[in-house]
Order: sequence, then structure tokens, then C-alpha cells
Amino acid sequence: MASPSSTAATNVMLAIFEKKTVSLDLYRPLRNYIVFNYSEREAQNLEDDLQTIKQYRIEIERVPADSLPARRDVLKNYYKALCAVESRFPISNDKDHINSVFFTWYDTFKNKQKAVQQNIHLEKAAVLFNLGAVHSQMGLSLDRSAVEGRRQASHSFIAAAGAFAFLRDNVAMKASMGSSTTVDMSVECAGMLERLMLAQAQECVFENTIAKGSTPGVCAKISRQVGIYYEEALAALNVAPLNYHFDKGWLAHVQLKAALFYAEACYRYGMELHEKEEIAEEIARLKSGISALSEAKKTSTKGAAQQLLDAINKLEANLNQNLARAVKENDRVYLMRVPQASSLSPLPAFSMVKPLPMNDVLDASKGKMFASLVPDNSAKELSRYTEMVDDVIRTQAERLQQGSELARVKLRDMDLPDSILALEGNLTLPMALKEEVEAVQICGGPAGLEAELQQLNDLKRVNQELLVQTEELLQNEATEDAQFRSQFGTRWTRPQSSTLTKNLQDRLNRFAANLKQAAESDARIERSVRDHAALMSILDRRPIESALPTLARPIMSLDANEDAIAGALKQSLRQLEGLGAQRAGLEDMLKEMKRKDDILPKLMTSTGSHEDLFRKEIAKYDHICEEIAKNLEAQEKLLLQIQAQNEDFASIFNLEDYKASRERIYKQIEAAISKYQEIKENINEGLKFYVTLQDAITNVKQQGSDFVMTRNMQCREMMDEVQRQISGLSFQENKGSNGYNHPSAVQSHQVPRSNPQPPADPANIPNAVRPLIPTYHPPQQPAMPGYTQNPPPYGAPQQPTPPYNLQASGPPYPPPQHQQQPPPSHEYGQPAYPGWRGPYYNAPPQQPAPLQQPGSMPRPPYTVPSPYHHPPHQGGYYRQ
Repeated sequence: MASPSSTAATNVMLAIFEKKTVSLDLYRPLRNYIVFNYSEREAQNLEDDLQTIKQYRIEIERVPADSLPARRDVLKNYYKALCAVESRFPISNDKDHINSVFFTWYDTFKNKQKAVQQNIHLEKAAVLFNLGAVHSQMGLSLDRSAVEGRRQASHSFIAAAGAFAFLRDNVAMKASMGSSTTVDMSVECAGMLERLMLAQAQECVFENTIAKGSTPGVCAKISRQVGIYYEEALAALNVAPLNYHFDKGWLAHVQLKAALFYAEACYRYGMELHEKEEIAEEIARLKSGISALSEAKKTSTKGAAQQLLDAINKLEANLNQNLARAVKENDRVYLMRVPQASSLSPLPAFSMVKPLPMNDVLDASKGKMFASLVPDNSAKELSRYTEMVDDVIRTQAERLQQGSELARVKLRDMDLPDSILALEGNLTLPMALKEEVEAVQICGGPAGLEAELQQLNDLKRVNQELLVQTEELLQNEATEDAQFRSQFGTRWTRPQSSTLTKNLQDRLNRFAANLKQAAESDARIERSVRDHAALMSILDRRPIESALPTLARPIMSLDANEDAIAGALKQSLRQLEGLGAQRAGLEDMLKEMKRKDDILPKLMTSTGSHEDLFRKEIAKYDHICEEIAKNLEAQEKLLLQIQAQNEDFASIFNLEDYKASRERIYKQIEAAISKYQEIKENINEGLKFYVTLQDAITNVKQQGSDFVMTRNMQCREMMDEVQRQISGLSFQENKGSNGYNHPSAVQSHQVPRSNPQPPADPANIPNAVRPLIPTYHPPQQPAMPGYTQNPPPYGAPQQPTPPYNLQASGPPYPPPQHQQQPPPSHEYGQPAYPGWRGPYYNAPPQQPAPLQQPGSMPRPPYTVPSPYHHPPHQGGYYRQ
């Protein structure tokens, strides 16, 4: 078997020489045009741009260049500058244009032929040709003995192919309109050079593929594509106008390369066939490759490089060697019939290269050269043309939108494609209803209501415990006061506890009544949850679509054509969807055409009527408008077809009963959502009520604690006073009985003091000495506005806002009722007992207490107004 590297000696390729030109002064004609049509000042402002383009032209004339990359950059920059000149300076033989500039360029393949035109497109075409030539020279100059060198060479040839493709598609035709032209810048020549550069780029890829040791099948595909590119270039060289324009060395090189890589593909493909033991086809492929090489050697050896001929001879020897081996094996072992070459399928090919896009590389729109130079008449005409284009696009866009809307409406009327999706099991809810269900499920759904009911019960329990603790606190103080009053009789002169705590007791009684009424509302909520559990259970289905009915096939079918009818309807719907996608693409094409539609250069160089130019340019949009009309017409016919098919589908699958069943489920889901939201709202209002009531009871408990603490201080003071009185009487009695002191009865019954220290000013008692009150807060329950967690013990608490809105229907969660503050004379604004002057009760009697100022002594804690406002009488939050 031959070595896999049979093409190692094919390292010979072609490069293109640059076109030559003659010296040309662009500076003076362009400057004169600016001065004449604009002003001297404008010419001075654009002096840098004029000097730049002058320097570019001088460098273009200087061939050869010192550096190929530098030469490449100059050609790119000069091409962009020419685009700016084209759009602002009319160059032609017209007397009002720049008519003193003649561009002259020689044919690169026939040096005696030249083109001379007053056409800037000739200059642009020559620059593009030279750009492709420089890229080809860069590819040929690289060392392709290593992998990286071959990769860079391939990129250079790809860039050369991109330059020649851009020349062919954008400039070549415009440059050939003059009376003087050359073949090398024709559309045909540019296309041939593009194919040639792609062939050489693919050849570099093939060499790297061989170096990597890829499989014979992969090598065969890449090699075949090299041959195809050379064959396309050869086909262009053999027809006019190129068939007599190139010397025989060019033709020989391209023809031999085409045959070489076809034979190489046969050789590689034959190796793969041999591994698969497909000996007969291997023999046919090897014979075909040998025949191609023999034919090429007969007709194309003159002028070919010896290196290329050596590679052909080496490959031919390898082919013959493998052929002899295959024939021998077939004769001895396989005995297969060898097929004719004409019966073989084409060899597989795979392209690894394509021309480099040059639109961005040569885009001059971002350049600022001569940016300020736009004639007024051209700007006005451009604006008028833009309005015409906008009108076309607006009209067509409206037609496209109307077509899409018409399709949506008709499909919705026919309940499509929902009915087809239901048949396939892909059930869907209306989007609005699905979003509501998802919102319910995110909140926990009906199953989560039990946890929220438990929160209600926990809050109710905490409120009841707080209420009992507060009542016990006041009751204990009243019991102690009654004991002292019974013990000391008339000497115990301070008012009774029941008189002082009447306001607090009334509020506690109202709280107890509120809790009882709220418990009834809780019970109604729990009953509602139980009663509607079956209705709301549908909301716990995941996914919710599983609750929807399915569209069943008919139980009996006479002709069993339901599958055909459903399939035809689905096919029509797919076609309708395709038309919709086509409309979207057409709209994008319109916008892209407008984006690229720049007729300013044509306006500035046009000498005829602008109306004619506008009609010609606006006609570019006609083919898209025709496509839109065809699309809408096809959709109209398709909708009629879908309507007929849907009628058959509905009758066979009993679609009306399915729709009715589906609507019942929709209504059931809606009713379940409504009931869930109602119960959820009631629970939330109950939670807010209990939290607010807890704050109110806590506030009252704090006031009771402050009251008890103040009464304890009074008790100690009064005990001291009573003891002094009793001690004085005992002294008189003892004095009359020889001074013998008997123990006082008061002392024997005196309650031990818990704090022997003198009473402190209540206003200075820190919060730390107050008893801690356990407070229940439900999880994730926001704090109610208007309440503080630790209200000051002696200051009037801040009045809260009502935390719930009572509804007119249903029993209430009752708020604590607000009681008018009694006048100061009913409270403890007077001394606690005759002659006693404590630090707290020092306000003059019979005078109303002044408004408390910041920093002043607060009023006693049990005379502050109620912190809990009673809102107007309304119904509770629970809806029957």
C-alpha cells in the first residue's frame, strides 16, 4: 500500500500580481469643487481629508510595497475613502461635475491593455482587485511546511476569495459600463479568481488533514472539494471572455490540479472501500482516478511546474499499485463484478472554506471623511426618497399585521389549535386562568388553609392568655388592698382598687366580648373550609391541566378515517404556521433593505431626472411586496380549507360535547379560586384582627402593671404613715404607764416589704423592671402600623389606626370599643389620702391636667386615653 502522504509534493500554488496605474492628482480637482460649490472656508476645514486621500493615491501608485500587510491596509483605507468621495463628489464628463479626473488602470494578465474612464467605480474595482491580489501573495509567501503556516495561508486565500467575491457582486458590473474596460475586472474573471483562491485555501486544509492522520474517508471528502473548486475555475477559464485571456501555463496548472485532487479523492476513497472489503467498487474508483490523471497529462503538461508533474506521477504510481493489489484479491477471493465508471455515484465532498465576508471590513459608513460635505439639494431629495420608502414599508407592515390578526381570530373562533392539542393530550388552560391558579398554588393552595387556621387558633389562645393574666394582675392587687382596708379600717384612707380600675376592667370586658365574637367568626371560617373542601380540591391538582377533560376518539367508526381527518387538519395548521413565519421574515427583509438603502451617491452623481431614479430605486421593493401579496392570498385559501377540515373534525370527534365539558371545568376552577380567595381574605383579616387586639391587650396589661407598681409604692408610704400614727399613740399611752412600750398591733400584722428602699419617682423607673409579657407573632405576619412593641409605661400610647376594614355582611371580628375619657375629677388627679403629697400626685385639685409637653412628667398610667379606637360599626370580614 502506498504512503498516505501521496500529495506531499504538491506545494505549488498561484498568486495574483497587482494591477498597475498611472499618477493621478485627486487633491486639486476635489478642492476646487469644494470651493466652487461650498466655500473656501469649507475647503480649509476639509484640508486634512484632502491631504489624506492624496497620500493614499500616492502610496497606491508605489508598487511594489515594502510590506504586504501594510499594502493590504493602505488598499482597505483607500477603498473606504473612495466610497466617501463617491457619495459627495460627482466625477463624470458632465460640465457641472468633476470632469478633469481620468482613472487609468492596466490589465494584470495582458499588460498592454488598459482602461481609462471618468468613473470612480473603475478606481474602486481596481483597488478591490489589488486587495485580493495582495492577500493571495501573502498566502503564497507563508511557510506551509508546518501546520500553523498552512493554517495562516488558508486564511489569506480565504480573504483573497472574499475580496474577489465582493468585486464580482458589487463593483465589477459598474466598472464595465464605460467604453474602455479590461477583462481582469469583469464579473467572469472575478468569479474565476474567487474559485481559484477557495481551491488553494481548501488545499491547505487538506494538507493539514493529511498531517493530522485523519481517516481515508475524511481525507477523500476534503480532497474531492479541492478538485471541485479547481474544476469550477477551469470551467470559467474555458469560456469567453477568459478562454483566450490567460496563458497556457495557467490553464495547465488549474487542469492538472483538478485532475490531481479528483484522483487523490479516488485513492483515499479506495482505501476506505478496501477496509470495508468492497473490492469491486474500489477497483472502479482507482481506474477512474488513473484515467483522469492520464487524460490531464496528455493535454496539460505544457507550461506546468515540474513539482506538480512529479506529484501527479507519484499519485499515479500509488493508484496503480493499489489497483493491482485489488484486482489480484478480487480474482482470487472475492470474484466480484467490477461496475462501470459511469454507474458510480459522485464522490462525497465536504467544504471547509468559504469567502471571507468583506462588508464589515470595507464598511465606510463609520468613517468621518468629508462627513460635513452634503449638498442641500441631495439632502432634500434623499429625505423625499426616504419618505417614499417609509410609506412602502409602513403599508406592507400593516398588511402583514392584518394577515396575522385575521389568522388568530379565525383560529380562535374554530377553537384551534386547542382542540388538536386536546386530542394529543397537550391540554392547556386560558393564560389568565392559569396565572390565577399558579398564584393560588404558590400561596399554598387549599391544603395550606389548615396551617393558617392553626395560626388563627394560636393567636386567639395568646390573646386569651394575655387577657387572663391582666385580669389576675388587677384582681390580686384589689385583694391585697381589701386585706389592708379590713385590717386598718379608717386609717387606710386611699381609694379602693375597684374605683380606680373601672376603666381598665371595662376595656378588658370589651376585649373578652370581642374574643368571643371573633371565635364565632373563626368557627364560621372553619366550617366554610370544610364545606367547600371538595370544590377547592381541584386547585391542588398539579399540573392543573390534569383536571381538564380529554378529547376522546369516537367509540365506533364506520370508515376509520378519523386519523386521516385529524392528520390533514394538523398538516394545514403547520402550513399556516409556516406562512406566519414567512411573513415575519418578509418584514425583517423590508427593514434590512431600508437599512442598506443608501442612494445618496447616486443622487450626487445623477444628471437625469430624480423621479426616474426614484422609480428605479423604489422598484427594488416590488419583489418583496409581491411575496407579501402571495403570502396573504395563500393564507386566505388555507383558512377556507382549515374551516372545512375543522367541520369534519368536530363532527367525528363530537367537539361540542368536549367544549361544554371543558367550560364546566373552567367554571369550576373559577368558582374554586373565588371561594379560596374569599376564605383567604377572611383568614388574613382575622390574623390582622388578632395581632392588633394582642397589641391592645398588651398595652392594657402594661398599664395595669404600672398601676399595680404605683399602688405598691403608695402602700409602702401609707404603711409608714400608719405606723407613725400608731407609734405616736403608743408613746402617749406608755408615757402614762411609766414609759413601758408594748408592741404595736400594726407592727405585728405588717406585711414585709419587698423593697426597703424609699419609693422612687415612677417617671424614672426603667423599662427593665417591668414584667416581660410573652407575645405571639404569627410567622411572616407584618407588624401592624401605628403600634410600638414596648410602649412607655407612663406616657400616653400612640393612637393606632384600625388594622382591619369591617365589611357590611357577616358577623364581625369586633374591635375593642372606644370609651370617652372621663373628666380629670374622676381620676386620680387629687391626693391619695389627706395630707399625703407624693412625687407623682402633685397636680392641683379641681384643675384639668395640662397637655403634656415633650420632656415633662407624664400623667398616671391608668388615666391615659384608650389606645384602641373603635371604628364605625360595620360588618365583620367573613362573607357568607
